Amino acid sequence: MAILDTKGRLFGKINLLDLGALLVIVLVIFGIFVFPGTSGSVAQVGAKTVPIEVDLVVRGLNVRNPQQLYDKGLKAGGKTNVIIRNQPHGEIAIKSMQPLPRTINVPQPDGSIKELPDPKSNNFSTDMLLTLEGKAQITQNGPVLGNSKVKIGMPFELEGFNYNFNATVIDLRLKDK
Repeated sequence: MAILDTKGRLFGKINLLDLGALLVIVLVIFGIFVFPGTSGSVAQVGAKTVPIEVDLVVRGLNVRNPQQLYDKGLKAGGKTNVIIRNQPHGEIAIKSMQPLPRTINVPQPDGSIKELPDPKSNNFSTDMLLTLEGKAQITQNGPVLGNSKVKIGMPFELEGFNYNFNATVIDLRLKDK
C-alpha cells in the first residue's frame, strides 16, 4: 500500500487538502486561546502619570446669558465632562475660566491698525479661555488623557448639565510630581 495514492489521499483514506484545512483551524484556535495578546491600551505600556494643565479657547459660543453659564456650569473649581476624538474621557477639573473681550481691527488714517472693543453688533456670541487640570500619561509620542493623545490644535468637546460645545487646545503644561 502506497503512502499517497493517485487521488491525493494519504493511506487511501485522508485527503491532503482536508488535512491542511484542519491543521490551519487547530492552529488558529490554539493561537486565540493560548496566546490571546496583550490587554489594555498600547499607550499605557511604560508610561508614567503626571498632572497636566490644558488651556482651551472657545470662539463664538452662542449663548443668551454668558454670566449664567459661567456661574452655574463653567466655574473654577467645578468639573466638566470631556470628549476627545469622539472618545469620552470622563470628568476633569476646571482650574480657571476667563471671558475674553470681543475686539475688532480698525484701520487708521495713517495706515496702521488698532484693536478696539467690538461695538457688540451680536450680543449672543462670547469667547472664553478655559484651563482644565487632570492626570495624563506621558508616552514617547506625548501626553495621553484617557486613551487619546492631547496635542495643541486638537478639538475638545465639553459637556455639562446645560451646555455642550467644542473648544480648541492652545497650550499644554506638564507638572512634575
